[in-house]
Amino acid sequence: MIAFEKSPLASENERLILDIVRRHEPIARALITGHTNLTQQSVHRLVEALIARGLLRTAAPLRGVRGQPSPTIELVKEAVYSVGISINTDSAILSLADFGCNIVAQEMLKMVPSDRRETLAALAGTLQDLLERHGIHRDRLVGLGFAMSGFFVLDTHVFNAPEPLRDWSLIELRPELEEIFKLPVWLENNATTGAIGESLRGVGRWCRTFAYLSFNYGFGGGLVLEGKSYVGFHGNAGEFSMIYTPDEMSRRPALQYLIAALRENGVHIGSIEELRQNFDPAWPGVEGWLADTMPMLDRLIAALIGVLDPQAIVFGGQLPQELGRMMISRVLMPSERRHRYGVAPNEARLVLSETKGDAATLGAALLPLKFVYFL
Repeated sequence: MIAFEKSPLASENERLILDIVRRHEPIARALITGHTNLTQQSVHRLVEALIARGLLRTAAPLRGVRGQPSPTIELVKEAVYSVGISINTDSAILSLADFGCNIVAQEMLKMVPSDRRETLAALAGTLQDLLERHGIHRDRLVGLGFAMSGFFVLDTHVFNAPEPLRDWSLIELRPELEEIFKLPVWLENNATTGAIGESLRGVGRWCRTFAYLSFNYGFGGGLVLEGKSYVGFHGNAGEFSMIYTPDEMSRRPALQYLIAALRENGVHIGSIEELRQNFDPAWPGVEGWLADTMPMLDRLIAALIGVLDPQAIVFGGQLPQELGRMMISRVLMPSERRHRYGVAPNEARLVLSETKGDAATLGAALLPLKFVYFL
């Protein structure tokens, strides 16, 4: 295992302060205490320490406040950066995020990532180019978040990925990634990082508990409970395809089966990304696929509502937005069934992803920041 000079970890209380500022900035210094169970003196001491470390800074007071307004506190966006890599069956994307959880640079490789070593070499070159282009020194990188389609097996976070990613499957990727990129590495499947990206920069801005449906070559998801991602004991919480029997697997809402249906009807789609970019609801094969798939999706949504009781269920991943709207409009919600006295329980809102860009890539880039500096 390679040893790294990591940025100092923030304490639990420091992470609390940083997360409050992240969610509410610009926030008046005097208002931070109200979001904690700490004393004003403790908050003042923590804020001053974080300013001294170069992670926070003071800014102009809020306008329109009576009396002597308190200065605002904000994150120093350029203090540190993190790297995110997302590997899908037909794409490899690298992103750079600043301390404010904003993507400052992102690049998709013009190659199918079937060869692991070739792809990682290309990604390493891309990272160096982006750092030079944006004037970011490598010393400011806190770590690398890596996301890929698939689920975890064994206790070492080994991926079992879809067939097009066989070269990435059943091997320990973390040592290889750390050797190539010379950074500490966090691994998650791309459905979980999609949920993390959504919680920090999307639906999570108004919703604290939601299920994230990740429509990709395969189909999975992630869970966010009270603002925090939940991965389960083995790291596979949100592996929604496991509810289907072997006979049902080809009717689950995985986009590989939509592409197969389109090809059977004379519409040639070469990749999931091409489907996302060019989707046409009038294509022959779309309605047939929806007819086969929606009962499978209805069952999952009913299970999520009954077991998790989320505020929202997010349709994300590589799902074309128009297809997402079609699916949402056809979901048979549990409230549409017969209930005692004609009164149904409250249910989750079904919504499209609200992140700008790819939520999984965003979440991957934010993994190091989340685990080092935020809650």
